[in-house]
Amino acid sequence: MVQSIPQLLGSDEFIKRYGDDERYELIDGELINMEPTGLHEQVAAMIGRKLNVEIDRQNAAYFIPYRCLIRLLGTETAFRPDVIVLAQSQMVNEPLWKQEPIITLGASIKLVVEVVSTNWQNDYARKVEDYAILGVPEYWIVDYLGVGGREYIGKPKQPTITICTLVEDEYQKQLFRGDDFLVSSIFPELRLTAKEIFAAVN
Repeated sequence: MVQSIPQLLGSDEFIKRYGDDERYELIDGELINMEPTGLHEQVAAMIGRKLNVEIDRQNAAYFIPYRCLIRLLGTETAFRPDVIVLAQSQMVNEPLWKQEPIITLGASIKLVVEVVSTNWQNDYARKVEDYAILGVPEYWIVDYLGVGGREYIGKPKQPTITICTLVEDEYQKQLFRGDDFLVSSIFPELRLTAKEIFAAVN
């Protein structure tokens, strides 16, 4: 469930008032109440666990923070991704990281996962555009309920994972369902099917 609270905020004010509150993110100054469900959290937790195992297995210099905001500099927008994989080596370049878990540079981010809820338009349209501009190399849209628009997940609508891979400055999208193995440029040896992720809520 997502409800908008009709109140415009600047990024600084949002971070001061809601930076530690997992329920909110900011889009164009608008406070968005994300109201994640328990099932949404199960899916996000399962993906985080699988990616942490892969980070360990590869001995990659990546980590997944428990809490993190992505602040888009020069805008009044701050996203709160469901799962984010960060490059350890880039944290020294992040201007706010030592004080707060806030990322401002695309170079710090390896992968973002958004688990779709009723605000699917933001995940499929707005965030695709902003993450591409930021230079996030890989973005997963995990639609475990199959609620996204037919132009995004096809007809008949069904649970779908869309993996967006950045090519130059635009995302190339690939859809995964059922027994399809996910194809990740960040984790090329990952052996994980769409069905295994969706089983987190079954």
